[in-house]
Amino acid sequence: MFKIAVAGTGYVGLVAGVCFAEVGHNVTCVDIDEKKIELMKKGISPIYEADLEDLMRKNYALGRLDYTTDYKSAYRDADAIFIGVGTPEQPDGSANLTYIATVARQIAETIEKDCLVVVKSTVPVGTNDKVEQFIKDFLVNDVKVEVASNPEFLAQGSAVHDTLHAARIIIGTESKWAEDMLRKIYEPFNLPIVSVSRRSAEMIKYASNDFLALKISYMNDIANLCELVGANIQDVARGMSYDERIGSKFLNAGIGYGGSCFPKDTKALEYLARQHGYELRTIKAAIDVNKDQKTMLYKKACRRLITFNGLKVAALGLTFKPGTDDIREAPSLENIPLLLEQGAEVYAYDPVGADNFKKKFPEGKIGQGTIKYVNDIKDALHDANICFIFTEWTQIKDLKAEDFKKLMKNALVYDGRNIYDVEKMKRAGVEYYSIGRPSSIKAYESEEEVAASNE
Repeated sequence: MFKIAVAGTGYVGLVAGVCFAEVGHNVTCVDIDEKKIELMKKGISPIYEADLEDLMRKNYALGRLDYTTDYKSAYRDADAIFIGVGTPEQPDGSANLTYIATVARQIAETIEKDCLVVVKSTVPVGTNDKVEQFIKDFLVNDVKVEVASNPEFLAQGSAVHDTLHAARIIIGTESKWAEDMLRKIYEPFNLPIVSVSRRSAEMIKYASNDFLALKISYMNDIANLCELVGANIQDVARGMSYDERIGSKFLNAGIGYGGSCFPKDTKALEYLARQHGYELRTIKAAIDVNKDQKTMLYKKACRRLITFNGLKVAALGLTFKPGTDDIREAPSLENIPLLLEQGAEVYAYDPVGADNFKKKFPEGKIGQGTIKYVNDIKDALHDANICFIFTEWTQIKDLKAEDFKKLMKNALVYDGRNIYDVEKMKRAGVEYYSIGRPSSIKAYESEEEVAASNE
């Protein structure tokens, strides 16, 4: 087993470090935030992620996992150092590599033995070449150091499972020594390994994420057309899913993608193409469609209402997807400010994301409107004039059509995740708008279908 240091304790770094410890490696996670380190030593994760805290406590107790702000002690004699720090988006769409550079210099000035540096962060193609040269430029001791690319493909909300049961491990190296070491590090995972060059590994990450983003935007574009021609996007998606060339995943229409990956990675790849004099027209289209899609519900509601001023608005779901407390690029961030500008009284509910949302929108008066956070969905819906659904949390999906009719002053619902059955909502007396679905179901039904829809 190897002695591994991991720089960064966000989604990428912490999950990777914990999972390396879980398969038997000795791991030290490094972060600059002392309070964060102390919490992690107590088994408290800084991110909301299923199963993560259990594995943190287990491997910390076994002595295989530790946390520190002292990067020198962590890097000094590590066999491999994994970089999992953020590469946030800059105003022009490019990736900010400041954190990568900081860690690279710390490594160069600290390591005392031969070491493999592995970049897990999502970085533009060619970055690993620069990181290796940067480390060698500042190298203090006469040791061998190489840089490898090992992009992650985890999904927030299932990150631990995705890491331990990945479809494949991508490793990008420029030497047999680096490839062999990475293969040995990942051997206990017993997963397929795809070994390519560093630049190919960097591109695989972007190409994969951007393809999924493109798939989502395509379905949202088709959904918008479905509304105009009277087709049902869910029927269309079901019919498409049987084609093995298309598959069944990422076919759900809604109000756009968010999170820390798809928005940033599509813009970064589009920027990279422009820097090389090439226009990625498909990716640019995906970005444009997603931007418009996020406020689709608000625009629909504006066509229905004269004003939001003084109306109680229930906002259900604040995170960009269920299973995480991450609100980055969430549709709620686009819609709620628009509602507040119009003087709405927003009652926001999310099972885990409210605290993060409060950091951007503190409870109370904001602009012309007000925002209040509630712990119970029914408190948000009680006497509401209108309801917006931004995230498909189970707690929201469990609501019945009758709940909206019973609790709301005006049963007017705008569902950005197509959670509820159109006809059931109609029969319950709910004025219901969703994405890409007609206002009524097909004119003919079998007796079995009618019975099922009444359950």
